[in-house]
Amino acid sequence: MDLALLLKALILGVVEGLTEFLPVSSTGHLILIGDLLDFTGERAKVFTIAIQLGAILAVCWEYRAKVIEVVRGIGRSAAANRFVINLLIAFLPAAVMGLLFIKTIKYYLFHPIPVATALIVGGLLILWAERREHVIEVEQVDDMDWKHALKVGLAQCLALIPGTSRSGATIIGGLFFGLSRKAAAEFSFFLAIPTMFAATFYDLYKNRELLDWNDLTLIAAGFAAAFFSALLAVRALLRFVSNHDFTIFAWYRIVFGIVILVTAYTGVIGWSEM
Repeated sequence: MDLALLLKALILGVVEGLTEFLPVSSTGHLILIGDLLDFTGERAKVFTIAIQLGAILAVCWEYRAKVIEVVRGIGRSAAANRFVINLLIAFLPAAVMGLLFIKTIKYYLFHPIPVATALIVGGLLILWAERREHVIEVEQVDDMDWKHALKVGLAQCLALIPGTSRSGATIIGGLFFGLSRKAAAEFSFFLAIPTMFAATFYDLYKNRELLDWNDLTLIAAGFAAAFFSALLAVRALLRFVSNHDFTIFAWYRIVFGIVILVTAYTGVIGWSEM
């Protein structure tokens, strides 16, 4: 086993886990860090798809009591039925848009410069959102109706653009549409479960010919790193949103995006071409 390659796998796993549920774009960070580490190409493509499962399983574990309660209540509990329907409604828009446009999006936008641009634009949108008067209609996830779910689902479509952030789009979208910070964050986490499972297995199926048993150790290392770092990130974000807004993430996105653009255009870092 190449120790340098194993180290890259661990680094990318940590990056995936830490950024998947923060409003900073995990896909964008994986593209950028992978480019810096020279971990690109078809092998890297399958690796980054596979380790997403580690991050999403962290959410399943953190909310295992709620997940079990909902599964047991399907067909018997009105609250459980409403929760599942809301998730389905929120899931469908991005699923349909992804099936229609993801190939084009990956071809044109899965590169450092478009990612940097999306990071900056997303940061500015977060700053704008935080300066608006926030009227709360929904305090808890269980209080959401189908209209709230649909609006958050439409916001999630923006996350098809790398650098936008799935969690950022759904959390900030939730704030726009009347959800409390806690409700927006938690619904974003729950919505990630069907969205990421579907996207991951669909991508793995499409790229099944690239799967190589020799890469199993690398994938396992990245998977484990993603799981434990995502667990920490989810818990930290829930504590953070109870007392803070998302302004710090907006400035992080803006500064990071500017650094990428400056280093690209000055030639300090040889980012891959569009």
